[in-house]
Amino acid sequence: MSKSLLTRIPVPVRFGALIAVALTAAACGSSGSSSSTGAQAGASASGGAMVISTKSGSAGTFLTDGSGRTVYLWVKDGTGSSACSGACAALWPPVTTGGSPTASGSAKASDLGTITRSDGAKQVTYDGHPLYYYAGDSSTGQTNGQGTDSFGAKWWLVAPAGTSITSAGGGTTPSAPASSAGGGWS
Repeated sequence: MSKSLLTRIPVPVRFGALIAVALTAAACGSSGSSSSTGAQAGASASGGAMVISTKSGSAGTFLTDGSGRTVYLWVKDGTGSSACSGACAALWPPVTTGGSPTASGSAKASDLGTITRSDGAKQVTYDGHPLYYYAGDSSTGQTNGQGTDSFGAKWWLVAPAGTSITSAGGGTTPSAPASSAGGGWS
């Protein structure tokens, strides 16, 4: 990466990306047991299955993992597929699971699913939306990624209905399948 490009990236984003890479590396080197950090933060102790739950905040009720860490959807993704890899996945780590995801709170078990990423990891989906963490959220319940426009599309909180929350006041827009032209949810 050229120095001029690197200097245009805000320091908090660079720092967040470094943390995400470190957490991803730590998760890759684990022995398969569930962890309380990184992408497995919401995993249960039995089998590494991810728990998707909900939290209420200024944006309304939104999805989190079982530990309370906020999860997001990306407008650029298609139904049941992820377009986020490489640098994107370093800043927006996919929510992965070692088993079948489960629901708690206002999350609906019938809306949970998984897709298989190019690296073989099982990424959790909700109403067809692949789910992600944001490296800039340093503690549970933070929503620093809300409305961020990075890697060519918006990132939104996810309502229990499967819709994207597109304002701090909790407004939502209905989910719509991505078109073949590369559209997505808005």
